[in-house]
Order: sequence, then structure tokens, then C-alpha cells
Amino acid sequence: MEKIKCLIIDDEPVALSLLEKYVLQTPFLELSGKCSNAFEVLSHMDKTGVPDLLFLDIQMPELNGIQLSKTLPSSVKVIFTTAFDHFALEGYKVNALDYLLKPFDYTEFLNAANKAREWFELVSHRESPGGNSQDYFFIKTEYKQVKLLFDDLLYIEGLKDYVKIYTVNAAKPVLSLISMKKLEEELPSDKFMRIHRSYIIALNRIDIVERGQVVIGDQRITIADPYKNRFDDFLKSRSLS
Repeated sequence: MEKIKCLIIDDEPVALSLLEKYVLQTPFLELSGKCSNAFEVLSHMDKTGVPDLLFLDIQMPELNGIQLSKTLPSSVKVIFTTAFDHFALEGYKVNALDYLLKPFDYTEFLNAANKAREWFELVSHRESPGGNSQDYFFIKTEYKQVKLLFDDLLYIEGLKDYVKIYTVNAAKPVLSLISMKKLEEELPSDKFMRIHRSYIIALNRIDIVERGQVVIGDQRITIADPYKNRFDDFLKSRSLS
């Protein structure tokens, strides 16, 4: 994988210098520029193109980091930096890769940068020829990226802005702030199917189909009308009679 092109943004010169130092000593990062406010970021991207990753301070004059992040292309990932931990929930809501609380040392910086590397490696693998052959993905939960194997998934339940991902061995589901639509688009269609507005199931985990319901372990999930035709087609393709 190529180096991750990153832009660092902080209105404090000392903090900006420290970020620059950390980026330059990290082999898989490439510094594409440094800015002291949101407007410099927009100008920089107009001139040099969109970076892969932003190390972005939250508290800045006029347009703060949270506000700026909402204007960025979806391809740009963000690691927030701030001295105030009460911004953590806001950072989570805009789906930041990580959140660094000042003052942070290089070890903490590197841990966050490694999360970014894992993310971009996963995206690169998906987009490469034969990339759909990967057997896992990473999902953000509680400010960390958790690796989940496709074969371990049972079903996914949608709860407004969140999802619960149920797996084979975990006592509790993984809770993540992501939409069902986004998950449906990202999961391989030969392994997973949406059968209800609130449920995506792992096809290889179906135990029984009866009376318009799918049974997975001790869970019964209704096959909703808008999804019946597609599910029936799948069932016919796997049925011997």
C-alpha cells in the first residue's frame, strides 16, 4: 500500500509542530501540508487535492473541526485532536477514525495512525482485483476499530442510528453508529441479505425457514414483504426440491 497522505490542522503552533514531528517519524504517513484553521484547509485542498487523512483539532476559531469534518468528501478520514474530552461524543457521531486527547505522546499518536492504516488497507483490498475475497471487515465501536470475520456473523439488527451486530462467540452484540443502508452496501451480497427494514442476516447461518420467518439459533426474524421476492429467489437457488 502507498503512504497515507495526511494533512495536519491546529491553531496552536506548538501543537502543530508536534504533529508534524510525529507524522514525519511514522514510515507509512506522508505529510501533504499543515494548516492553522479550517479555511486554510479548504484552500489547500483546492490547490493540491484531497488528502487521505486529517489530524484535526476541534477547537478552532470561526469554523471548528467538527463543522469542517462535515464538509469533507467521504473518502477523507479524520482523527480528531483536542484538549477537551467532552467533544468525544461529537467526534463519534461524525464517524471519526479515532480521537486523541491532548497532551498525547507518540505511542498514542501511533496507535491512532495504525487504525487509519488498517482502514485504508481494507479499502485498498476491496478495490483491488479480487478484493471481495477478504473474509473480514473492521467496524467502529467505542472509539476503536474491531475486526469481525464474515463467517462469525449471525445477523444485524438496526436501531435508528445504530446497529447491533450479533456474532457466534460474543455474549453481547457489537454496537456501532452506522446505518443499515451503509452496511447493506458494504457487506458481500453472496453472504448477507436484508430481509427486513431492521434486519440483515448471514445466509449461511439460516437454520430453518418457516411461516414467513427465518430462524437463526433461537432468533426468529420475519421476512418483510418488500424483501420476499429476493429471498425466495435465493431459497429456490439453494433448494433441492
